[in-house]
Amino acid sequence: MQYDESSFSADDELIAIEEDIPASPSDTEAPEPWQVLIVDDDEDVHRATELALRGMLVEDRPIRLLHAHTGEAALQQVAQHEDLAVMLLDVVMESDNAGLQVVRKVRESLKRSALRIILRTGQPGYAPELETVRNYDINDYRTKSELTRVRLFTSLTASIRVYRQMRTHERMRQGLESIVRASTELSKLQGMQRFAEGVVDQLCALLGVRAEGLVCAQGGLSSVGEPARVIAAAGRFRKYVLQPLAALDTAVIRDALMRCLDEQRSLFAPALAIYFPTPAERRLAAYVELSGPLREGDRYLLEVFCSSMAVGFENVLLYDRLIDQAYLDPLLRIPNLNRLLEHLAAPALEPASSTLALLDIDDFSAINDTLGHEFGDAALKAIVARAQAVLPECHLARLGSDLFAVLGHSRMVKPDTLQQLFTESFDVAGQRVRLSATIGLVQLGTRDCYGPALLKDAHVALKQAKLHHRGTAVYFSAALGQDARARMHLLRELREAFDAHDRFFVVYQPKVHLANGRPSGVEALLRWRTANGELIAPDRFIPLAEQSGLMIALGAFVLRNACQQLRRLRDAGHDALTMAINVSHVQLRDPDFMMLLKASLDEAGVPGSQVELEITESMAAEDLELVRGLLAALKTLGVRVAIDDFGTGFSSLSVLRHLDAQRLKIDRSFVTEMLQDNSIARMVISLGHTQRMAVTAEGIETEAQRDALLALGCDEGQGWLYARPLEEAALLAWLANASA
Repeated sequence: MQYDESSFSADDELIAIEEDIPASPSDTEAPEPWQVLIVDDDEDVHRATELALRGMLVEDRPIRLLHAHTGEAALQQVAQHEDLAVMLLDVVMESDNAGLQVVRKVRESLKRSALRIILRTGQPGYAPELETVRNYDINDYRTKSELTRVRLFTSLTASIRVYRQMRTHERMRQGLESIVRASTELSKLQGMQRFAEGVVDQLCALLGVRAEGLVCAQGGLSSVGEPARVIAAAGRFRKYVLQPLAALDTAVIRDALMRCLDEQRSLFAPALAIYFPTPAERRLAAYVELSGPLREGDRYLLEVFCSSMAVGFENVLLYDRLIDQAYLDPLLRIPNLNRLLEHLAAPALEPASSTLALLDIDDFSAINDTLGHEFGDAALKAIVARAQAVLPECHLARLGSDLFAVLGHSRMVKPDTLQQLFTESFDVAGQRVRLSATIGLVQLGTRDCYGPALLKDAHVALKQAKLHHRGTAVYFSAALGQDARARMHLLRELREAFDAHDRFFVVYQPKVHLANGRPSGVEALLRWRTANGELIAPDRFIPLAEQSGLMIALGAFVLRNACQQLRRLRDAGHDALTMAINVSHVQLRDPDFMMLLKASLDEAGVPGSQVELEITESMAAEDLELVRGLLAALKTLGVRVAIDDFGTGFSSLSVLRHLDAQRLKIDRSFVTEMLQDNSIARMVISLGHTQRMAVTAEGIETEAQRDALLALGCDEGQGWLYARPLEEAALLAWLANASA
């Protein structure tokens, strides 16, 4: 098709343009041009359009022309250029409707809805104008004779404006979709650093730039007022992660971020610093390196993105705080029990070469009591600091106030290495303090259990170490495990027996005057018969009762029954006998003990002077002031006190001088060996008499033992030589026979 220049009027600006007009200097410096595609099979049309549009600016941007001479070539150009703004399309080319087919494929196949199309035809009326505009998304439909320079410029400007608006809306829609998608994806990320890294990537994707950016936090995650630091980065900024913001080597970026954080607003020049409106003490900002100015609508998208991400940051901060509380010790900032159990269940753990150790700091409660909790906290921090320095590859956790766990390779987690932690004294608040620890260990390779079961094994070993002596270390073994299981089974039966109310009973062992063998009193002793009729020895179940918290209730049961039994003995004519009742240290510390004792005496209607409470030597030595106060209170009720098991503990003899006790009891172990060596028995008897106390010997089984004790001046005795512990009917029969 030949372009008919005669169709233009004399004043048509299209004819007046010279081909060789030189480009102005500003052309080479123009911003990014609008891409316009000319589609026509007539080369003259291409040339004339170039001349008409040469040097024109639309919206302050130049025009760049692309060319296609067939419908197929036009579609290829459209597919290759995403930023194509306008297509000047001839309706009739290789076929009568070639142009309309291009329009349909551009819209339906290539999905280029923003590309504006101006139809041009040299055959007016061939394609009905109204029908074409109605059926196809085109901007204008003109005959070539109508498109003078002015009209072509006007039509092109209107189309470009529509294109820019549509692309802006399209970018906005895509941007909003990207924000929603980013919010969904980022919500799955746990931890501030991972979330911040995701924000950097998504922000760069939203702006269509390379991932070159960083995120900084002011106030930090550990303390309010912490200097701003980089918490995530991309590209060349990765080396600054976790470093202070002041370490950034680019002043423009550093200053922009500091200003953004201080002023709590986004900055768009000279650098892009985006502010995330999180709580004031956790202010956050992001820097992104741009290759050019922001596009239209980008600021709005950034505002929406920041608001959305700010909610995400707050959620991550909340999540981190919850994780912190769930898995971190608040004082020492080291893992707690929950985290330790995770480590024990981790797939990366190698049981064959790993050992778990529990370290119990010896006498730590005394440090807190004497030097205060602040000093105790400082001591714990000093222990943790040394452990982290000596055992950097091991997992350290705090399980209790003074109980720590160490999990690591067996070559490091072993008794000598762990005890070396305490070889040197600790510098605590300007004082040198010596500490020690008792240790229980379990080698994971020797056990076929995991998690809580391993921890239980370590506790069993620790308990065994405590039974030996503080400062020792014990490995878990199968034998220890069997003993522990037996104790647990016994404890379970003990609780069931306590709930049943009919499996505990009290027996009474007579005591006699050694000089004449006449009854002087009885000692109340608790007994437990299981559901299957088995009698459990007191030395097996009494410690369990004390550990499980049942001892106060069991002690009250014995106290009431013993007083009621004393009442019945008096009614039977044995009104001179005393009733001895053992009291545990748990009962002594019970604030309701005195009230319970008085109520038991009053209910039974027996005088306090006929009741004698037996406490052990070790109990008196451990809490002398408590015992002294208790004895003073007992004196008001007339109740007497005996010191049991004397000589088996480690108290000094001065303890006796401070106790207003009336009786001293010789332990059965000294009675058993006195025929070979009576030195301890002689000393106890002499000491008791010196302190004006009566002396009772336990465990007398032979007449020779009785005679030897009598020769040493012992006042009272009990044992199988006279009678075993008896239930009420048998006791009354024995008393009747002994008194005859």
